[in-house]
Amino acid sequence: MIITFRSAAAGDVIMFGDVARRLMELMGKSPDDQGIVTVEQLPAAIATLRTAVEDDRRRWSAMAEDDRPASESVPGGGTRPFVSLTQRAAPLLELLEWAEKKKKPVTWGV
Repeated sequence: MIITFRSAAAGDVIMFGDVARRLMELMGKSPDDQGIVTVEQLPAAIATLRTAVEDDRRRWSAMAEDDRPASESVPGGGTRPFVSLTQRAAPLLELLEWAEKKKKPVTWGV
C-alpha cells in the first residue's frame, strides 16, 4: 500500500505504507490510513522526527559499513534494499518544515 503526505506548503511525499506508518508513530500520530498534523502540532512532530533521525544517524555511524544490513524484510514477505530511517524521513521532514513555515497542515491518505 502507498500513503501520500500532502500539504499546500510543498509537493506531495509518497511512501510505502509500512514506512509511512512507522514515521507517523515516531511523530506521535496514530498510524491510520488517513490523518493530519495540524499547524499547532507541527513543531512537536518535527522535533520528535529530528530526534529519531539523530538517533538513527548515531546508530549507523557507530557501525562499520560492512556490518550494515544490505536488505530488510517487507511486511507480507520478501525483502527490499535496506534504507535507513534518516534517508526515509528526509522528504517527510522537509515537507513538515515547509508546512510549519507556511502555516499549513499536513494530511495523509491512501
